[in-house]
Amino acid sequence: MMEPNPNPISSSFLLFLLFFTPTMVAPLGINYGQIANNLPLPENVVPLVKSIGATRIKLYDADPHVLKAFANTGVEFIVSLGNEYLSKMKDASKAQSWVKNNVQAYLPATKITCIAVGNEVLTFNDTILTDNLLPAMQSVHTALVNLKLDKQVTVTTAHSLAILQTSYPPSAGAFRRDLVNCVTQIVDFHCKTGSPFLINAYPYFAYKGNPKQVSLDFVLFQPNSGIVDPESNLHYDNMLFAQIDAVHSALASIGYKNVCVQISETGWPSKGDADEAGATPENARKYNCNLMKLIGQKKGTPMRPNSDLNIYVFALFNENLKPGPSSERNYGLFKPDGSQAYPLGVPAINAVSTNSSSSGGSGSTPSASVPPASSSSGYLAITSDSGTSLSPCKTLLLYFVSFGLCKKLDNYYHL
Repeated sequence: MMEPNPNPISSSFLLFLLFFTPTMVAPLGINYGQIANNLPLPENVVPLVKSIGATRIKLYDADPHVLKAFANTGVEFIVSLGNEYLSKMKDASKAQSWVKNNVQAYLPATKITCIAVGNEVLTFNDTILTDNLLPAMQSVHTALVNLKLDKQVTVTTAHSLAILQTSYPPSAGAFRRDLVNCVTQIVDFHCKTGSPFLINAYPYFAYKGNPKQVSLDFVLFQPNSGIVDPESNLHYDNMLFAQIDAVHSALASIGYKNVCVQISETGWPSKGDADEAGATPENARKYNCNLMKLIGQKKGTPMRPNSDLNIYVFALFNENLKPGPSSERNYGLFKPDGSQAYPLGVPAINAVSTNSSSSGGSGSTPSASVPPASSSSGYLAITSDSGTSLSPCKTLLLYFVSFGLCKKLDNYYHL
């Protein structure tokens, strides 16, 4: 473990930040992962979040140190329950105890607005996990109702794009046939409770999977001629918007046209292994900075032009203990010392003291009856190439290849 740095950010610099208006004033969301042993103390993360204009944070747990540090800042939080706790959350008493200890205890000082129950559960193809997902969500929501918190805190779960059977053209988006019934029940829950439908979307994986066919400008929001959906005649100049609208179409295909879709994860790594094409600081800078500009413009997708983008960038920090290829440890906008991983167009903040206990975050003190908040196993393997944990875009790319759609990809990516 590392000892905390005794020299925190200077008070004068913190005062400067209070009066500094960041160049990125968008309603930006950011994922705050903590699978590392060298991250800043949560209280020193607050000015970093403010420096990029982020107003929303998604945690992969309900770390009390983070929730206390952001008290009275106005930053909105999604807290999470890992996949490993879904079966326990079916128990109403355990769900209520968890909500009391990990949500109610921090309200109203810390603005917790949502609980994400599980991560990418449906694409693990684990029958037990899948069967436990909706009951766990319902149980947590019931706990919120009992505690009279359901008007301010919603319940959701994040999905991989691999829940889609079809994504091209966007107007033909459809869910996997074997998941339609389960997804329909979950979306019905969203409609009844007013919670968002969360999707993790990574255009990076499509480029990494086939850099010779996928247009780099198309995935990086750079100027390009784009593609036209042959069914809707809508024009797309970036892949992320096409992916989002494929989800909108899939939801409409099962009878839900007005569900709030949020992108709970998207990002680009600044470093990767030799076989990880495109993982460079320059590409990461283009992807995330261009994305933040789009969010700031409050520009919707071609299919939903009047709807603000609800996007959480992955991630706040590079995380040195994440397993997998090098890219997994290099998605951060910031390095652990608080310096920028690449130029973000905001003032740099250095010499952030380190947190000697960061290793994925932790929730309330564990007890025999109530599980602690913990990092989701889905989060630990977002780009795993093993088993059923294929990355969303890689799965879709394999779908294209399997069904002989590579020729159509030439038009899709305008090559």
